[in-house]
Amino acid sequence: MIDPVAANAAGDRQPLRFMLLYALAVAGGAMAYVPFLTILLPVRVEAMADGAHVSWLAYCAFVGAIAASLANIGFGWLSDRTQNRGGWIAAGLLLSCTLLVSMPMATGLTALMALLVAWQVSLNMMLAPLAAMAGDFVPDRQKGTLGGFLSFAPALGAASGALVTLPGLASADVRLVVVAALVALCVLPVLLFGRPRPFPELMQPVARQEVAEDPRPRRIVVRMWLARLLVQIAEAALFAYLYIWLRSISGAIGDNHAALVFGVVLFLAVPATLVVGRWADRANRPILPLAICASVTGLALLGMASAPDLRLALLAYGLFGLASSIFLALHTAQTLRVLPRPQHRGRDLGLFNLTNTVPSLVMPGLTLAMVPVFGFAGLFVVLAVLVGLASLLLFTMPRPD
Repeated sequence: MIDPVAANAAGDRQPLRFMLLYALAVAGGAMAYVPFLTILLPVRVEAMADGAHVSWLAYCAFVGAIAASLANIGFGWLSDRTQNRGGWIAAGLLLSCTLLVSMPMATGLTALMALLVAWQVSLNMMLAPLAAMAGDFVPDRQKGTLGGFLSFAPALGAASGALVTLPGLASADVRLVVVAALVALCVLPVLLFGRPRPFPELMQPVARQEVAEDPRPRRIVVRMWLARLLVQIAEAALFAYLYIWLRSISGAIGDNHAALVFGVVLFLAVPATLVVGRWADRANRPILPLAICASVTGLALLGMASAPDLRLALLAYGLFGLASSIFLALHTAQTLRVLPRPQHRGRDLGLFNLTNTVPSLVMPGLTLAMVPVFGFAGLFVVLAVLVGLASLLLFTMPRPD
C-alpha cells in the first residue's frame, strides 16, 4: 500500500481543478468589496450626507478597516481551532451577501456605518478561512503557480465594478444584488466541487518549543511582513491619488482615462504573474521574484517623480502597477510557505492581513505631510525609499527550506 504522505512528498500536485476554483473564489472575495467600497458606498454616502460626504467616507473607511482587521484575525483563529474552513466560508458568504443587499435599509449615516461594520465582520468570516485554505491544500512546489492564479482577483474585482455601473444596467439598490450574486457564483464552486487532494504534511502541527529553538523562521516571517507593508503603503497611495496626480500633470485627462489605465495594468499583470510564478516553482526561487519586483516598483516610483509629461508619467505608472501587482499576488502565495506553525495558519494570515489595512490608515497622513510642501514628486521619492527598503529586506533574506 502506498503511503499518501510519501507519495505527496515525492512530487504529487494539487489538481488544476481545485487551483482554478480556488482562484475564482478569491476573485469572488475581491468582487465582494472592490465595487462596493470604491464606487457604490461613496455614491450612497454622497446622496445621504448633504455635502459632508468626504468626512463621512473617511469615518467609514477608518471604522471599516479596524473592523476588518480584527475580524480577519478572529475568524482565522476560529477556523484554526474548529478545523472547518468550509463551514466558516459558507456562513460568511451567506451573512455578507445578506448584509450587502440590506444596505438600502439604512436611512441615516449612523445606521449605514453600523451596517457597514457588520458587513465587514461577516465578509472577513469568509475571507480569513478562504485565505488559509490555500495553505492547507497547495504544496510549496505550486505556491508560485498559485500566486499567478491569484492575480486574477484584483483584475476581476475591478471588472465587476465596471460591470455593475454600466449605464442602464441596474438601479443603485439592484447593483448591490448583482454584486452579491456575482460573489456567490464565484465562491460556491470551490466549496461544492473543489475536492482538493489532501496533503497531510501541510497540516502537521509544529510545537512552540521547536519554533523558539530556531529563530530563523520567525525572522523570515518578520521580513516578509515588513516588505509587504512597505509596498502596500505605496500601492494604497497610488490607488487613492492616481487620478489627482494625473490631473496635476495634464488637465485634459478624465476619470475614464485613469480607470482605463488602472484596468489595463491589472489585466496585463495576470499573464505576467502566471509566467513569473511558474518560473519561481521550477527554479525553486520563491523569494527572488519578490525582491526583483520590489526593486522595479521603486524605480518606477522614481520615474513617476521625475516624469516631465503625461506620456512618460503613464509609462512609469504602468511599470509601477505591473511590478507591484506581480509582487502582491506572489507574496500572498509565498507567505503560506514561510508561516512556521500550520495549526495557527488562519490566525497568522490575519496578522499578515494588517499589511493590507494599516496602509489605509497611514497613507492619508503621509500624503498630507508631503504633497502640500514637496508635491507628488516628493511623495513618490519617499515611497520609492520605502519600497527600496522592502527590496533590501527580501534580497538579503535566506531562502526558505
